[in-house]
Amino acid sequence: MALNLEGKKSIVAEVSTVAAAAHSAIAAEYRGLTVEQMTALRVKARNEGVYLRVVKNSLTRRAIEGTEFECMKDSLTGPLVMAFSQEDPGAAARLVRDFSRLHDKLIARVIAVGGQLLPVEQIERLSSLPNREQALAMLMGVMKAPIEKLARTLNEPHAKLVRTVAAVRDQKQANA
Repeated sequence: MALNLEGKKSIVAEVSTVAAAAHSAIAAEYRGLTVEQMTALRVKARNEGVYLRVVKNSLTRRAIEGTEFECMKDSLTGPLVMAFSQEDPGAAARLVRDFSRLHDKLIARVIAVGGQLLPVEQIERLSSLPNREQALAMLMGVMKAPIEKLARTLNEPHAKLVRTVAAVRDQKQANA
């Protein structure tokens, strides 16, 4: 069914709003996927905080104008599904990578992060970025390490004294 002008404007506005707030974007070719597979991809995307939409390339080009994903404009050719990471930069890359491992018909074509176009080979690197919870856990571990080291350092003289007294005791018991 052909879209009228109002429908096209609403799609462009919706995608533009999502693109303006997104951390990263991936355009993947979906030629050959069945309806059930596309539905499974959409469900997985919704659960992982990824905005996934099949949009005509001309409308996508208009939608990403003025956003950091404008660098993708010239690379949008063929039947593409757009995936925008809403919560963490690696979410869309993880979604496309994991789904393409199960279904070889889904192929990443264009990747953009922070206004830069990345080679498609970088999808593995982008997908390995930690999500928010993992990043916070890593930060807390880094912040906690100096405090733990200070506590161990302050405790070491006492522990050394106890070990020395225990060694003297053991030596006296062995000589007696």
